[in-house]
Amino acid sequence: MLVKTDQRHLYVQVIERLKDDIESGVFKENEKFPSEFELARNLGVSRATLREALRVLEEEKVIIRKHGVGTFVNPRPIFSSGIEQLSSVSSMIRDAGMEPGTIFMEVQESFPTDELKAKFDCETEDGLVTIKRVRTADGDPVVYCIDHVLSKNLNAGAEDLLKESIFDSLEKSGKIKIAQAIANIEPLGYDDEASSILRCGVDIPLLVLIQYHYSEEGEMVLYSKNYFRADKFSFHVVRKRV
Repeated sequence: MLVKTDQRHLYVQVIERLKDDIESGVFKENEKFPSEFELARNLGVSRATLREALRVLEEEKVIIRKHGVGTFVNPRPIFSSGIEQLSSVSSMIRDAGMEPGTIFMEVQESFPTDELKAKFDCETEDGLVTIKRVRTADGDPVVYCIDHVLSKNLNAGAEDLLKESIFDSLEKSGKIKIAQAIANIEPLGYDDEASSILRCGVDIPLLVLIQYHYSEEGEMVLYSKNYFRADKFSFHVVRKRV
């Protein structure tokens, strides 16, 4: 396991060696690393060199260091997706070779709050439907979804939303077609409701994807707030030079 001498900084060699060991299964996901003393001895480097390598690996989210407990291999996200195209959570789960499902759903009709009135540019008396779902992958909860839509835009009753997708209900009448969405991704350490529902402890962060869906006419027709387990999902953006 000794690190070979080459022209690169020694800590860079340590980083690549540890990454190779993780990739090959020497160290497995969620497994605790040996002590710094033991790991430095096995690698044939000083503890100072090892600490610099571990610092970089922690910044890259390859490992996680828990104070007073030890250093662990971070699990890789199971689901990875670009956010340039509108795709469903179900599609992402199926693409990973897993079966999507729903273990909880609530549909509630109410009047919009001041915040949602501003987002939808609607009136207080306009009906609003809120749908809460927990999406699963092979039975495990991975995403907590909260969707808001104006009642007038739905082509089905609130209870019918338990049986069909929100997109289908909005577009079934042919009057509305969702053309684009503006998305914001925010990291969140812990949320009382979402973390509990997704069975996340304080050490498992969340990614919150907030989306504003617009029709071809430019009307906002769907506002979504989805909480993803950060240990299960990652998102990326393809950027092109202009």
